[in-house]
Amino acid sequence: MLRSIGLPELILILLVAVLLFGGKKIPEVAKGLGEGIRNFKNSLKGGEEKPAEEKKQA
Repeated sequence: MLRSIGLPELILILLVAVLLFGGKKIPEVAKGLGEGIRNFKNSLKGGEEKPAEEKKQA
């Protein structure tokens, strides 16, 4: 029933992303998404540790 995403589907998704956000906005969106996923994983683990970037600044 369900199958993995193939190359044509991946290309279509990337094309739609470029059309929606523009080429310059995609790295910012990806960075925000990555930080959100990282925060979500940390909250699931129950760790209250600050990320390495915040430790350096503090």
